[in-house]
Amino acid sequence: MRYLTLTITLTLTLTLTGTLTSCVDVDEHSNSVAGNLEALWQVMDEHYCFFPEKEAELGVNWDDIHKEYAAQVNEGMTKSQQFELMAGMLATLKDGHVNLSSAADFSRSWSWKDDYPLNFSEELQRQYLGKSTEYKITSGMIYKILDDNIGYVYIGTFENELGNGNIDEVLLYLKPCSGIIIDVRNNGGGKLSEAKKLAARFTDADITVGYMRHKTGKGHYDLGEWEETRLRTSSGMRWTQHPVCVLTNRSVYSAANEFVKYMKAIAKSRGGITIVGDKTGGGSGLPYSNELPNGWAVRLSACPMYDTEKGCTEFGIKPDIMVNLTEEMRQKGLDDIIEAARYAITYPATNDHP
Repeated sequence: MRYLTLTITLTLTLTLTGTLTSCVDVDEHSNSVAGNLEALWQVMDEHYCFFPEKEAELGVNWDDIHKEYAAQVNEGMTKSQQFELMAGMLATLKDGHVNLSSAADFSRSWSWKDDYPLNFSEELQRQYLGKSTEYKITSGMIYKILDDNIGYVYIGTFENELGNGNIDEVLLYLKPCSGIIIDVRNNGGGKLSEAKKLAARFTDADITVGYMRHKTGKGHYDLGEWEETRLRTSSGMRWTQHPVCVLTNRSVYSAANEFVKYMKAIAKSRGGITIVGDKTGGGSGLPYSNELPNGWAVRLSACPMYDTEKGCTEFGIKPDIMVNLTEEMRQKGLDDIIEAARYAITYPATNDHP
């Protein structure tokens, strides 16, 4: 039997859009509880790209997982029970890009953010933004010049088109500032192209920002050559002469995780960029999708992406300055992470925070 398969997408979104299609041969499985579980296990076994990393970091052995979940199969299961069993098998990988979709449910593993402090407060953010008439919004970018002449830009998603003209207007408005804070906390991703578009405004030269590899076979270690990921500088307005701080928390994932990776690469090239906050959530695999015998769809990470040192960023990217929100500062109406960024911009030589 041949199942229609969605190939690698260039958008790295939490929902698949704009994909190309092709067919791939897989072993035939019956449309039974056991058959669907076997099909799911096999698709993951042959196409998932992070098994070595998951075993090293989490102790996950995919063969052992197969034995554990196959032993729980009962052909008398309801669809809901079957979905729960199969979703549980996928959840052992703790990968936000691994999902099972049915007409009734969508499995997700969000431990990359749920198991950690939020380190973001809309209430505190409003203290900095002020009333709705005191800040600007364009293409999902919320921005303002703070009272110490530091620009603040919040980008909560890369799902929407930022627009080159809109970015030009934001940077032009912030041009008098001594530095810019780019806050991507709680940004769960979106279009990889939009993350690149924004990062391109912070470099005057084309640079290598990481690497990617493709699966070349069914084995867990069957990965191809290292392919450079290049970032081309924008022809529009750029911010390269003054400091930049990028604010992160564990909810920064997927395309947003890549944006942070790009900014760290740019920082190595020109300096003046500091990542402040908590470690990001990760999510560095481009997705691939396949259909099971019962019509349910499985999405998985198929192409791993790496940083400039060829290091895996699936488990997140560490900040340059680690900061958590504290109750003491909250009581004062202050966000520890924003304040640390303001300090880093004002006193860049200290490479510290108060």
